[in-house]
Formats: sequence, structure tokens, C-alpha cells
Amino acid sequence: MKEFLVYDLGLRSYAEALSFQREVAAKRISKEIPQDVLLLVEHPPVITLGRSTKQENLLFTPELLAARGVELFEVERGGDVTFHGPGQLVGYPIVNLTEHKQDLHWYLRQVEEVLIRAVAKFGIVAERVEKKTGIWTQPLRDASGAEIRAARKLASIGVHARQWVTWHGFALNVTTDLSYFDLMVPCGLPGVDMTSVERELLERSEAGLCLAPSPTLGEDVREATVQAFADVFGMKASLHH
Repeated sequence: MKEFLVYDLGLRSYAEALSFQREVAAKRISKEIPQDVLLLVEHPPVITLGRSTKQENLLFTPELLAARGVELFEVERGGDVTFHGPGQLVGYPIVNLTEHKQDLHWYLRQVEEVLIRAVAKFGIVAERVEKKTGIWTQPLRDASGAEIRAARKLASIGVHARQWVTWHGFALNVTTDLSYFDLMVPCGLPGVDMTSVERELLERSEAGLCLAPSPTLGEDVREATVQAFADVFGMKASLHH
């Protein structure tokens, strides 16, 4: 079974992590690094603008960002505006698709599957929404089946690829302060309700459906995500720090 390398970078600035993943991607393209790589990181508050970002989705001023201590970056990934910050698991898979399947749509569905399986370990049923990349909780329905709360977005995905090697990746809200998403129209989706693993578990525990979230929730989700990545891509994780 092929190995992939997992590097847990801890808390790193977005600029530092971006520089590192570009360096790793270049070495993966040249085959100086022969294995696929998964970088896991947590960022201080930062807003990133993908290639599809529209000005009307930015609800902040430079002064407001400065007051909240939020950095801003324009990057080469696909997608619109999103937020990264403490309590969020950010993953940058650097995958050579020539060794899997040369199809970016297939790859996006695989990354979604990784996240769906990871949160399932905590009793959260997540799903895809047609024509919207990412993963979502199921809508809440009453006894008659009528929808009383729309699906919430749990994780965002935006990738870039060159010579079939990917970088950028996913952001899974674990214990994230969701108020930062009020600074934007997240992913360019008006009316979207962002959620987190913690929020979903707290609501379920208050309803008597599960225990309260564990103090080690962030670590537990990280481990579940690495295992799900290994299962979905049919590889074995080799952990590095």
C-alpha cells in the first residue's frame, strides 16, 4: 500500500503555510518528493480570496479587518471568499493525480468524502449539495417532513492544480468562532449558515441525543480526518511533526 506523508504544522501564519505548501507542491511535481503529502494546520484569523471572488461578497472594510486582527490574502485556489482561524482544521493535500485519476471533479468529490467520513465518527451526518463544493449538515425537518431549518455548511473546499499536482484544500470548522463569517458572504453563497462540529454536537447534547463535545475534540477530529483520507485514497499515513 502506498504511503502518504502527514505533517501537522500546528498554528502557523497563512503566509508561512502558503509558502511551505507551494514549495512542497513544486517538489511533488519534480518528484523530488515521491509520495503524496497532507499538510494539517491551524491559522490565526485570515480571509482568503479565491479566483472566483466577487466584490459584493466582501462585507468588510480594511479598518474592520484591522480591528478584528484579520489578515487578507488573494490566492490562486478556486472558489470565492472564505475564512480561516483558530479552531478550524485546515488541510492542504498535495496529491499527484496522475497516480490516482486525472480528474479534478473526481478529486473534489474524494475530498468531500474524506470530510463526510471524518465527521461521521462523531455522529454527524454530512452530505454534498449539488453544484456546491463542500459538505453540509442535513436540513432539519418536522414530523411531516417539512423543512424547518436549511442545511448548514460545515466545511469549505478550494483547490489549485498544476501538472495534475494539487494544493490548497479544505477547511473544516471544529471549534471555530463562526462570527468571523459575518465579514463576508461565505463562498459567495447568500444566506448560507456556517456551522461547526462543536455547534452540531452541542445542539445534539442539549437535546439529549449525545454527550457534550470532548475537550480533545480538535485532536480527535484531526485523527479521524487523517484516517478517512487514508481510507478514501487507499493509502497508509506516515505521520511527521
